[in-house]
Amino acid sequence: MTHITALGKTVDEAIANAVNELQTTREKLSYRVIEEPQKGFLGIIGSKPAKIEAHVLPDPVEMAQNFLEETVRLMGQQPEIKKTVSEKRVSFELMGVEDTGRLIGKRGQTLEALEYLANLVCNKHDQSYTRIELDVGDYRERRKKTLEQLAIRVAKKVKDTGRPLPLEAMNALERKIVHETLKSVQGVVTESEGKGANRHIVIMPTK
Repeated sequence: MTHITALGKTVDEAIANAVNELQTTREKLSYRVIEEPQKGFLGIIGSKPAKIEAHVLPDPVEMAQNFLEETVRLMGQQPEIKKTVSEKRVSFELMGVEDTGRLIGKRGQTLEALEYLANLVCNKHDQSYTRIELDVGDYRERRKKTLEQLAIRVAKKVKDTGRPLPLEAMNALERKIVHETLKSVQGVVTESEGKGANRHIVIMPTK
């Protein structure tokens, strides 16, 4: 990370000079004021310019990727990370993992934790939010199909018995999959109940 010292008649001018020298934008510039400008005798003699120390903020997506690489390495894995970038969303796919179970965890809890931490790292300094999505061994798609099948199966049982049935606790993304799967299914409705880690969906017969 290159730090420079920039001068200007005002702090704003010093910032502009730093932006120009570092060939960046003001949004990506981090700086601290070392000296405020001072007017000298008659506004000229002995005057001092504003002085700042500045550097370019690291790329947030690159920081997130470096964090994942180091964290996964400490977990004993050496995957290749495939990055896919879309508007305000970046997907990282961990490929070539020998022990996918270690990175996925029970019902995806380890994968969720890694994704959460990667998002914290990515958005630590950036003013605009970038969503990081993490996958390994095509787990997300396999989990999605499992939840869809579960939702349909339990919905049928609810219609047959006329009694509501709760599903296991799920995160917000997984609950959304269930809601979307059953929103067009006649005879049942879905509601989320509980708080925090215990929040789950209840599938109920329509009255």
